[in-house]
Amino acid sequence: MARAPRSQKTELPFFQLFPNLVTLAAICAGLTAIRFAFQGRIEFAVWLIVLAGVLDAIDGRLARALKSESDLGAELDSLADFLNFGVAPALTLYAWTLAEPRGAGWIAVLIYAICCVMRLARFNVGIKSPDGGDKGFFTGVPAPAGALLVLFPIFATKSVEGWPVIPREAISFYMILVGGLMISRLPTFSLKTVKVRADHARYILVAVVAALAALVTYPWVTLFVADILYMLGLVVAFVQWRRNRNVPKG
Repeated sequence: MARAPRSQKTELPFFQLFPNLVTLAAICAGLTAIRFAFQGRIEFAVWLIVLAGVLDAIDGRLARALKSESDLGAELDSLADFLNFGVAPALTLYAWTLAEPRGAGWIAVLIYAICCVMRLARFNVGIKSPDGGDKGFFTGVPAPAGALLVLFPIFATKSVEGWPVIPREAISFYMILVGGLMISRLPTFSLKTVKVRADHARYILVAVVAALAALVTYPWVTLFVADILYMLGLVVAFVQWRRNRNVPKG
């Protein structure tokens, strides 16, 4: 009696697992941020969220460089984004100042998290669309940027001496506002299509190094300024998008 053929096992080079390992490390950072937030160690929680953002920027590029992109990696990345940019920042703010018996702050947490997951779902559907939309702009504030924006009250309080105490109601409203920006149709700049002249590359590199040095030396002030600049960038992006729409196509 003939034996049934054995299923062939596909071998995978170990280095091709690196992108998924980076994504899993980002998930661990987000979960640990929540733990630190509820222990009252808000600074550690914020830095772990920032670390998760850095890892999120690395894993996709690493996968493309190693030619190890996969459906599993894409799903892991999306789940990590929801945890790190939707759940962890909202719970960090909640642990920082929003926790109260009436639970009004919890409503803001839920709304922000739901907006984030809807933003990610819309993005995942959009990248599979044959049209793809305007490549120079995102639709709505991306989830990583939304996470940094929603943490603005913490940045402001810790970076500006004498910053007034922000009422819980104002923080709750601000969190809902940021959530609304993520699911809005507001155009925001996409750095993926930005190109620089070769002779200007050295200035960009110096600027990036200077920004990293500032982040290490004056972390809260740097994050505070980065949020302010991004808010201004939202206005500039909207004006540029409107201008592009009004330009007649040849």
